[in-house]
Formats: sequence, C-alpha cells, structure tokens
Amino acid sequence: MKRSLIATTALLISTAAASAQANDSTWSSSDVATLKRWVDSAPLDALPKLPSASLDRAVAAADQQQIDDEATMLALRLARAHLLGSASQAERAGWNIIDSDREIALEPMLEQAVEDDTLDTYFALLRPAHVEYSALKTALANETDADRRKAIARNMERWRWMPRSLGSDYVLVNAARFEAGLWRDGTQAGTWRVIVGKKSTPTPVFNATIEGVILNPWWEIPASIVRESVGALVRRNPALARERGYVWSNGQYRQRPGPNNALGQMKLVMPNRFSVYMHDTPNKNLFEEEVRAFSHGCIRTGDAIGYAATLLEGVKTREEVDSIVASGKTTTVSLARPVPVYITYFTAVRDSAGGVEVLPDIYNRDGAIRANLPD
Repeated sequence: MKRSLIATTALLISTAAASAQANDSTWSSSDVATLKRWVDSAPLDALPKLPSASLDRAVAAADQQQIDDEATMLALRLARAHLLGSASQAERAGWNIIDSDREIALEPMLEQAVEDDTLDTYFALLRPAHVEYSALKTALANETDADRRKAIARNMERWRWMPRSLGSDYVLVNAARFEAGLWRDGTQAGTWRVIVGKKSTPTPVFNATIEGVILNPWWEIPASIVRESVGALVRRNPALARERGYVWSNGQYRQRPGPNNALGQMKLVMPNRFSVYMHDTPNKNLFEEEVRAFSHGCIRTGDAIGYAATLLEGVKTREEVDSIVASGKTTTVSLARPVPVYITYFTAVRDSAGGVEVLPDIYNRDGAIRANLPD
C-alpha cells in the first residue's frame, strides 16, 4: 500500500530514513518517465540538463538490471545537483558557508522513493526551501532580459550552496544588499541597514553563531589597522591618540569604550576564523548612503542598539539595554538561545512587490559562476 504524502515527506527529510537499511528497488517504466521529466526540467532550476543516453539504451534493450543501475546513477547525480549545486570548486571560491546537506545520505532515500512511487516528492524536497529561492525560480521562468536571467540563475546556484533549510530562527546578512534580516519562526522579524567591506577589503562569506551581545565594547585593534593609521597617530600625536581612547594594553593597541569607539556601543559575540563581527559605529551618517561599502570587512549595523535589544528579547528589555549602554560599563549579555548567522552575497533578491531585484555586483563575484539557463 502506498504511504500518504505526509508520511513520505517525513521519510525523505528525516535522519532516520537517511540511515535506514537500504532495500533493493526496481525502476518501473513510470519511474523512468518521472526521472526523465525531472532531467528535462532541470534548466528551469538553473541546472544543466544531464545526459541520459545510457539510460535510454538500457530501456531500449529492456535490460532491467542495466535500467536500475543507470537510472539510479542519473537520479543521484540530479539529486546532488538540486541539493548541493553544480558549480566547480573554482566557481565556489570564497564561499565559506558550511553546507550541512552534504551529510545527507541520498541513496537510501532514493531507493525508498522508488519503492513508494514518490520520486516527484523526493526531487522537490531537495530544492532550497527558502522563499528567496522560490522567488528567483519564478522570476527566471518569466524573465526575458539576458543579463537579468544570468544574474538570477547564478544566485539560484548560490542558494544551493546554503543549507537547504536555515532553521526557524537565524540572521541573514546580504553584503550585496547592505542589509541584515532577522528571521523568527520562519518569518522575517526585522531588517537593518548595514555597512560592509570596501572593494579592497571585502566582507567574507561565512556562517557563525551569535552567542551574545557586548554593550560598551573595547575595540581590539587589528594589526592591519594599526599599520594603516592608528600606529602612526600614536607616534605623531600621542595626546590626540589618548583623547580618542587608544591605549597599549596586554601587548596590543585597544580603544576604550565611549562615543568615539570604532565599534560604537555594541558588538555581537559571534566567534569566527575571519575575526569579522556585526557591530555599531559612531559614523551614523553613512547609513544614508545607497552604496555602503566602507569598512575593513566587519559589518556595521544601523540602529545597532535596537538590533541588539531585538536579539536579547526574553533576556533584557529595551529599557535594561539602554540602561547598560548609558552606564558606559562593558557588559556581555548572552542570548536566550544562540542564533545562526549567515554572511552571504546574493546579487538577485526578492523585492517588496513580489518580483526580483538585480543588485550591483560590488565585489565582481558573479562572473566566476556559470549561468545555466533554460532555452
């Protein structure tokens, strides 16, 4: 008896199903037709159409074992493309977000789908689940401008480099859009303008976990910035350096908390190998600029205290956050639950009208990615 769609869906996405003992599966003519339909429609998802000549020959020879082998190999190639993307390592250069989908065991799930006659569900559940991907897919089907179609296709591919599901609560920063969004329970709970790295010091693409908020932070000045400006200021005008809060402490230059601190009044606790953080800034006027690429790589956040208070809901009220800031005392407050943060780069995004906006490629990264387009 066929399983219900709900039971099948649960089976395909559960870890238990992925690790279950595999059963031998025979590909029926209906299964092969479904697979061929998904192969033919792959360009609608900005994926290349995979060759199926070997499967066609097996079908023509009516060799069931060969049909099973060729269909399984082709289906797994297509499944990996939908789930993980089709780009080469060179095309993915600089994309440092860990894709947990690589741990999914696709073969036992495929065998179960063939057994249950649920191949359509199997492939559909491997697409990126985010609403942004759905918007791009719809736009690609209707777009006629060649350059816009390429941008949309490239960003659909980027979404396959992300975990298929980002979870219910997370922060998504898009450096190309100069924006950060907080998602809670699968719904966007707020957006904030951000300033990102200059072309010479671009913000890297990576993921981390927000563990807490530092209010009235010290700035541990990176060696590159000491060489670029702070070191010379200390040597040439030590009085001005002291006025700006620069001190030598524990073998490095630091800046005291205060209104002139480069981190402003807030910095997130989000450990990562790039030493890139979301933080406040004293230069609030820069958030009015349309192109906000001014930093050394870190992410300066507009309405930073409001953003921090939103992250700390359930732990501190806005009034309590404001009180800590006003005290001038460096204080670290942990979030109720750590929140994943994804620092991304998408140059085609969903707009407020339900369509897609193509953004300037400020870091010139799009050209490295092939654009697989439907005819």
